[in-house]
Amino acid sequence: MKRVLLSGIAIVALVPFGCQSADHSPPVGGKSESQHTGPSWGYQPHNGPALWGTLDPTFSKCALGKEQSPIDLTAGGSADPLAIEFDYRQTRIAVENNGHTIQVNPDLGSAIVLNGVRFDLLQFHFHHGSEHTVDGNQLPLEMHLVHRSDGGSLAVVGVLFEEGPANDTLAPVWSHLPPEPAASHVVASGLDLASLLPTTRTMWRYRGSLTTPPCTEGVNWIVLTEPLTMAPDQIAAFGAIYPNNFRPVQPLGERVLDCG
Repeated sequence: MKRVLLSGIAIVALVPFGCQSADHSPPVGGKSESQHTGPSWGYQPHNGPALWGTLDPTFSKCALGKEQSPIDLTAGGSADPLAIEFDYRQTRIAVENNGHTIQVNPDLGSAIVLNGVRFDLLQFHFHHGSEHTVDGNQLPLEMHLVHRSDGGSLAVVGVLFEEGPANDTLAPVWSHLPPEPAASHVVASGLDLASLLPTTRTMWRYRGSLTTPPCTEGVNWIVLTEPLTMAPDQIAAFGAIYPNNFRPVQPLGERVLDCG
């Protein structure tokens, strides 16, 4: 796969990657599972990913964890098929700049059912460039849809974006991108969450962590193999607020990366 650099981010061809690509009232989604109110952290040399594990004892997993995210997504041997069902609905949304990303909070009601367990959608947010790479290639943007079960387990669905036609589904969000940290505010009353997902539902699956402090492990990761598109001006608008809010890939170690 040829790698073309644009503003420091690799852009790849507009095709599904495939698993064998070796060559009113406030929304209740609430606070990000990855948003931490303790020590200051970020993506700059003085507080960036390489230092997270040293900033506070509660961040120790960022340096010492063995099942960290993101990772490089490569050809993976298929294991037992993952039983996943998406129950994404029409919803109000509120948008906030939480100091680390742009986060979107939907009303409660949307969820995924993973191997028979329901995980409610709490929020979704974005990273520029992508946190997961595909055979070493970084894409311009990645969206993380964060879910939590009644038992407190986490599941994150990752959707990759590449440069192409404008993304109309996310236009209500992009027309209200807060340039500075601020409380959430309702910007749309009718976003179809199902439209946030690509048509092809093949996916990479692995056990990982939050990609921001405290880097909590035990997260069920599902990254869809088919990328969506965003127009260059949409990508640039987010990049103007957060130029580099991504964590570099972490070692897979002894974990198994499944795809199918």
